[in-house]
Amino acid sequence: MPLDAYRQADPRPQGHPRPQRERASGMNTISDAGDSPPILIAPGLFNSPPAHWQSHWERTLPRAERVEQENWDLPTLGEWTAGLLEAVRRRPGAVIVAHSLGCAVVAHLARIGAGHGIGGALLVAPAEVNRATPVGRLLNGFSPMPREPMPFPSTVAASHNDPYVSLDQAAAFAHAWGSRFVDLGAAGHINVKSGHGPWPQGLELLDELIGRVDRPAFEQS
Repeated sequence: MPLDAYRQADPRPQGHPRPQRERASGMNTISDAGDSPPILIAPGLFNSPPAHWQSHWERTLPRAERVEQENWDLPTLGEWTAGLLEAVRRRPGAVIVAHSLGCAVVAHLARIGAGHGIGGALLVAPAEVNRATPVGRLLNGFSPMPREPMPFPSTVAASHNDPYVSLDQAAAFAHAWGSRFVDLGAAGHINVKSGHGPWPQGLELLDELIGRVDRPAFEQS
């Protein structure tokens, strides 16, 4: 598969301004309550464009912010892990909402024992990082995918027809990480191309996860 097929249209430019906050519709749960934890949005390769559900959530969820990376097109494990770690240090007890390669970064933090400041993680479409494709070669530095249990509550959501990870592989990741596993059916890579804009079903998964988070971890932040 050519590299351009993976890149989503209309990518957010680097150094974009903080988005204007929008009102989240149809939500009356812990994720929009005053005692909600910080939310860290961790996109994958090439970042998430404005129409992506991660960008919608950044604009609508209280206390949400994007984890910025130095280079969205040429990721390195050291830089991306350090970027996420610094964000967690600033927002202790945060729930990470990761997509694709962002899930691998969370797994690597857990592997090196740096995940204890994380409240929880929603891991959506965790891309296989060892693939013999142009995009796969960009991810080789993140291989192999860590298989250590995560020291915080987590949920893995995956699809039957994701071109970047099989359902069985995603389920194996979830089992190794000690995550709740959610089968989303034929949902593609759960991105703009597969029709996932605001993605209300994902917000339900996030709310369920937040209900399992250790509250003192973020009430002190």
